Amino acid sequence: MRTLFSLLLSSTLLASCQSGNDPKTEKEAVAQEAVVKTDADTVRTAAPEKQIGSPKLLFTLDEAHNTPDGLALAPNGNIILSVPNLADNSQPASLMEIVGETIKPFATNLPVEPSTKKAAPMDLAYGPDGNLYYAENQYENDKNFKSRLMRVQITNGRPGKIETVADGFALANAVLWKGNTLYVTDSQWDMPDNDKGSAIMRFSLAELNKGVVHLKPKTKDAHLLAFFTTTVNETGVDNGADGLDYDSKGNLYTGSFGDGTLYKVSLKADGSLAKQEALTVQGKKIPCVDGLIIDRSSDKLYLCNSRENAIEVVDLRNGNAVTTLAQNGDTDGAGGLLDQPAEVLLKGKRLYVSDFDKPEKNFVNSKSDAPHSMSVIDLP
Repeated sequence: MRTLFSLLLSSTLLASCQSGNDPKTEKEAVAQEAVVKTDADTVRTAAPEKQIGSPKLLFTLDEAHNTPDGLALAPNGNIILSVPNLADNSQPASLMEIVGETIKPFATNLPVEPSTKKAAPMDLAYGPDGNLYYAENQYENDKNFKSRLMRVQITNGRPGKIETVADGFALANAVLWKGNTLYVTDSQWDMPDNDKGSAIMRFSLAELNKGVVHLKPKTKDAHLLAFFTTTVNETGVDNGADGLDYDSKGNLYTGSFGDGTLYKVSLKADGSLAKQEALTVQGKKIPCVDGLIIDRSSDKLYLCNSRENAIEVVDLRNGNAVTTLAQNGDTDGAGGLLDQPAEVLLKGKRLYVSDFDKPEKNFVNSKSDAPHSMSVIDLP
């Protein structure tokens, strides 16, 4: 197996990991939760003929952090990154903290699900109570609704106790706070008569503070806000509702990972469902929707088209016109090229992109390989 260290010709450990005992081997680096940063020109994969845009390398991660995923903006301006390690879950999952262009451990002793003995944090978001909430995806470990919603108690910006606040999900995925209401997508919320189902679930902060919420699998649970059905194509993927955000008018948007359908979900004054609709987009057809975020000052929706190694922009105020912000062919992600982008976070005029690098059948990305990377795209 190729290792990150054999690939890197010149690298430096992040200052936050330097203490006079810098690791000399990968084993030592993994033990120290060390993270490697490289120059953008180091081990750069040749650009494909039709590359669009200019994503830049933020940093690379070692083998102990092989599937970077969820991104959350902390109150202090730092970014929390989830690393579920689903490409190689022999490595323990963790949460990392991005400070500027460096990264360091944030929470590394995540509680495992009792039966699977694994932790798998996906998307995450800070709540109005100042605590950090993350969706845990146990679907690849056990498909029998073992996924959970977790809360990290935060004190003075640092993580404390981590606890389960809801369980019974199949594939808990995106996490979104809107006021005192938390929305979570379950990409595999199947019904007895529909094994291609997915959903948006809704919880109030008050309810989550009362004790663990136990969902009722394969039902129209009271927390179910909207239900979707995935059309399975040549990828064979039936994962549905994935990324989640809301526009300047408070409408929710999600998209299907399996078939690329983009959905708008309108709410009544009491927060219940008013209407859900599949959007008709103009221009490029989007085949896959992973993580997404909306710039509410312009209502431009940025989404990860994981299947095609692309970041698409949907102009919600201009007929849902689609433009491609960045795209490249099959690479290992070196030099900042996209390597199956999974999540995006907008901070000012900079778009942060996590490269999940765990491909499905008929994806442009053909294999999971080092370096494991984070990219950034500077917007005009």
